[in-house]
Amino acid sequence: MTATNKLDLSSYYRLNYDEDVPHIIKYMGSKRNLMGFVVEGISEVYKGGVVCDLFAGSSVLAGALRDQVPILSNDIQEYSAVLAKTYLGDYKWSDNTTLIEDVVSKASEIVKQFKQSYPYLYFDYDRPFTLDEFIKLEEEQRQLVNEDFSKFPYHLFTKNYSGRYWSYDQCVWIDSIRAVADDYKGTPYYYAIISSLMFAMSYNSQSTGHYAQYRDATSVASMNDILIYRRKEILPFFIRKMEEFKQKFGRNQLKHVIVSMDYRDCLDILPSGATVYADPPYCFVHYSRFYHAIETLVKYDYPEVKYKGRYRTDRHQSPFCIRTQVAGAFEAMFSKIKQKEANLVLSYSNTGMIDLEKLLKLSQKILGSAYQIDVRLLDYQHSTMGRREDKSRDVKECLVIAKTQ
Repeated sequence: MTATNKLDLSSYYRLNYDEDVPHIIKYMGSKRNLMGFVVEGISEVYKGGVVCDLFAGSSVLAGALRDQVPILSNDIQEYSAVLAKTYLGDYKWSDNTTLIEDVVSKASEIVKQFKQSYPYLYFDYDRPFTLDEFIKLEEEQRQLVNEDFSKFPYHLFTKNYSGRYWSYDQCVWIDSIRAVADDYKGTPYYYAIISSLMFAMSYNSQSTGHYAQYRDATSVASMNDILIYRRKEILPFFIRKMEEFKQKFGRNQLKHVIVSMDYRDCLDILPSGATVYADPPYCFVHYSRFYHAIETLVKYDYPEVKYKGRYRTDRHQSPFCIRTQVAGAFEAMFSKIKQKEANLVLSYSNTGMIDLEKLLKLSQKILGSAYQIDVRLLDYQHSTMGRREDKSRDVKECLVIAKTQ
């Protein structure tokens, strides 16, 4: 094993990638700002065929390589598959020249009908507030969890999230656009609509960029900060992202595959000799806690939700986030990669659940002499998705590159 800070690009084919891939959601641990570092590592071991993004998350790698190589994109969370299918979709916009206008028109009509059916539900944020008045307005919306909205089949967010991550008005728009999205199932535009809605939700939410917990107004300062987001509108953000997709994404007829599997099951279907990029969770906090709201948006299954964060009760628990299981999780991954004679580029950091030196020894033990294992290090500021003094932390990003000999 060797450790270096600089890649020698002279001995391998460098993959091109899109440096301006559209941004969709705020995502903890996203590799967007490290894409050059990651793609250089993949280029070093890539020998043709499929690139498997084993823990796709925000699926930004799929977006960066969408027209370069066939991608096998996997993540056990279903929202990730929607993001991947958005990035990798084969779009023929000339057949849908009025798509955005049609979606907006249909959603606007649903919003109109909904509000006409519940005229007594009106929550005005465009006025001055005392702290007590604001808290009362928020609490009135949270009580909508007890309201009967059953005459409208799409009311999940209005019922469960009003006055929490989003306002009542924002939630009505979320439900209405989600209803229209289902009219386009079976087409790539379905995924573009859902992803554009995720973008709008992300930038209208009063939480810190994820959905672990919404904020309460405990002071005039915090109230005023929350008001910034309460006064935003879902629709302009949605339209902006749809227009960006229309401008950016065109035809794409590479044979991409998108699945939502446990990483071990995905490796079982991996073609022999493929290249695997693995970016597993680094910390003890499960990603399903941070992104349960967009998982629910995709499934739209009216799940049982609990606690202040309105979490799904069926949230996935990753072994990479459990200290007693993380070593075994890596062993399983290394073993299956070796069975498939695949090359591996593994992202990790010096703040991970398992010590970096231990991880390297484990990779060498499992992969053995059949692989050459190298390490690339990069100083980086990792975003914690907070709004306070702990907004970012200095870390060493690491690529463990395992190449078949």
